[in-house]
Amino acid sequence: MKRFFGTDGIRGRAGDFPLQPDALRTIGATLTDVFLGRAGRTPRFVIGGDTRESSPWMAAALADGITRAGGTVSCAGIIPTAGIAYLTRAEGFDAGIVVSASHNPFQDNGIKFFLASGEKRDDALEAAIEAALNRLTPAPPTTTPGETTLWEDPTHALSYLEFLTQHIGDNLDLSDWVVALDCAHGAAAPYANIVFQALGAKTFVTGAAANGRNINDQCGTVHIQHLAAFTRSVGAHLGIAFDGDADRCLFVDDHGEVVDGDAILYALATAADERGELTPRCVVATVMSNMGLEVALQQRGIELIRTPVGDRAVLAAMLEHGALFGGEQSGHIIFARQSLAGDGLITALNVLRLLTERNLSLHDATRELTRFPQTLVNIPVREKRPFEALPSVAATVREVEAQLAGRGRLLLRYSGTENMARVMLEAANGIDIGALAAQVAAAIERDLGNGRP
Repeated sequence: MKRFFGTDGIRGRAGDFPLQPDALRTIGATLTDVFLGRAGRTPRFVIGGDTRESSPWMAAALADGITRAGGTVSCAGIIPTAGIAYLTRAEGFDAGIVVSASHNPFQDNGIKFFLASGEKRDDALEAAIEAALNRLTPAPPTTTPGETTLWEDPTHALSYLEFLTQHIGDNLDLSDWVVALDCAHGAAAPYANIVFQALGAKTFVTGAAANGRNINDQCGTVHIQHLAAFTRSVGAHLGIAFDGDADRCLFVDDHGEVVDGDAILYALATAADERGELTPRCVVATVMSNMGLEVALQQRGIELIRTPVGDRAVLAAMLEHGALFGGEQSGHIIFARQSLAGDGLITALNVLRLLTERNLSLHDATRELTRFPQTLVNIPVREKRPFEALPSVAATVREVEAQLAGRGRLLLRYSGTENMARVMLEAANGIDIGALAAQVAAAIERDLGNGRP
């Protein structure tokens, strides 16, 4: 069981261990040692992050650890997570480092790593960092991180913008589109408007005035209704909301309805299948994707392959099965032929290409997907014990599954970054999923004490 790494790198409160200067230097030094051992030469790294007030000093501490250990590091400044994945691969770095906590509030931060292949998974590297951190004595939480200076190379941002506009956006004419963009006061802010305007779209932008503390604050993918209202107010054909590090996006269509990752996967897969390009005929999604997506794809002869939550699990299954598309209900989509990292900007451009080529509105492209009613309940817990080992929970799960009788499904899992149990339940119309989910949540609270020791 890893102590520091969750489903998407290390994440926690900035200033708390291990997101403290000395621990971050240790992480940087360990990263360098691992790649020195592999390459037998000076390893090169690129680092970037989102707009949180803690990101500059965290990046500087990581870079300090790298250089002290004999590596070199180049800073891309504020850049989407997938931008670092692209730069790592395209510019020949040994690894890329992202300082971000994605959709979390500004007080949190985190670290993700990308290999030269563009993948995140490196179990040996994570084990080495875990071991190094376990040898440290945690310092008290700090609010005075010290040195924050780290020179930024602007050519990195230009390289990523060129990739988006000239490669992903090649021959894509958006001059007939009016698009509303919500950048979540995050990493998309310096990029999204430039990309869409370069391709001819008329844009209206919100969430692009980052101050270090307003990332994801009542905006972006975690507050999608803000975009729904904004899209209607400016008369846009559709709206696109990014999260803090812009590795995912959600949409609002011209009817004001939210279009999530399940609907996007459905539209992409069915369009590719009609063109004869969905080879093999499968899509990868997580256990959180709605049963309606699975049923709709099955009706077209397309297999839905489910994985645990997290883009690393999605990518692993995509590579195993050769799938073109994979993603999560949250809007984190991977296009295997373009990038091995989820990229909200790539997702947005691919969706607009589909709509432009087929002369469809987003509503028309996704309306055939009928979802099963679904509910998600989060319960604070004091510890993460196996659900089957909790007597009250195990008994309640048996009762609920008997009531579902094959017309729905119950999923229990723990958050990878918080002491939180998640109860997801979905079923065909006529079943009271709210009441059933409340039964399971109450059982978890009885067995795990509602997060209190």
